[in-house]
Amino acid sequence: MRKSIAVSTLLSIAFTVVLTLVCCLLSRQILVWMQIPDDIAEEANAYMFVVLLGTGATVFYNMISNMLRALGDSKTPLYFLVFSSVLNIILDIVFIVPMHMGVAGAAWATILSQFLSAVFSTVVRLRNFPILHLRREDFHDLKGAAVLHLKTGFPMGFQMSVMCIGQLAMQAVVNSLGTAAVAGYTAASKADQLSVLVNNAMMTAISNYVAQNFGAGKKDRIRLGVRASLIQTEAFNILMCIGILLLRHPIVELFLSNPTAEIYHYSDAFLTIEAPFYFLLGLLAVYRTSIQSMQNGRAPFAACMIELVMRLAATVWLSRFLGYTAVCIASPLAWFGAVALLIPVYYRMMMKPVKTV
Repeated sequence: MRKSIAVSTLLSIAFTVVLTLVCCLLSRQILVWMQIPDDIAEEANAYMFVVLLGTGATVFYNMISNMLRALGDSKTPLYFLVFSSVLNIILDIVFIVPMHMGVAGAAWATILSQFLSAVFSTVVRLRNFPILHLRREDFHDLKGAAVLHLKTGFPMGFQMSVMCIGQLAMQAVVNSLGTAAVAGYTAASKADQLSVLVNNAMMTAISNYVAQNFGAGKKDRIRLGVRASLIQTEAFNILMCIGILLLRHPIVELFLSNPTAEIYHYSDAFLTIEAPFYFLLGLLAVYRTSIQSMQNGRAPFAACMIELVMRLAATVWLSRFLGYTAVCIASPLAWFGAVALLIPVYYRMMMKPVKTV
């Protein structure tokens, strides 16, 4: 186990160094590809540069969280995920409003919140799992373990990359609409991210539960756990939808000082269109994770590709006719397409006997 952690640490460091160097060198060209408006190009570059410099903090945070989950501790990563999300929002407000750090402050808020969560998670790991204290000999003869980690990690990384491509396509369309659209969309996305993060937290919780019961052949417990997760997730999504629709202007004002009517137009459009469809995001989170935890990787991958196609279709094709509205409906369309595939797959799997692993 310590060798696995040693390999993960070395691979994380290597990928962090390579990605940081390459992306920092190409940062301005990336902004050109993203069609960033000229009047905010410098601020966008400052934000991107800080985020890229903090890639190590993000990788560190994700590595430690996944280690704890693999050891059967799903609660600590969940607590620190919530802590990181809340701290990110607080630091956003502090750095942007009273400290006047602008977009760079928002970037520092993200990096610092993730770094602190990673540090605290490491303290928990070292305190609760002393057997995992790495020694020098743990870093010897790691070639085979490294190959195994890469074979396992690349497919999962590819899925995440596919999702990011769709998000980048949406952002590029927004950027082409001007500064007000960028400001409104970005502020609205901050509120949107809270729902996404909590749904991701539910994915973490259900993942370990389903995997353990699948290994034990306890299909009835899987069904009960998935049902309970759906109820909790959708209850939260309903509350989030109501809260966002009622407080959409105060939410935007947390991240922007003196937003204009045009900015409100863009933020209102995004939130009022997307928030009512959070229930689809909840369905996607629970069913995709449950299927993946039952050792079916093909269906979640296919769902991921459907999400990409739907997002690209909305942003590249529908945006010609609907403009910004196409961006607002892109994610709900993607969620619907993925859920339409995953729900039948889940119930077909549940009709079959679960084999004890």
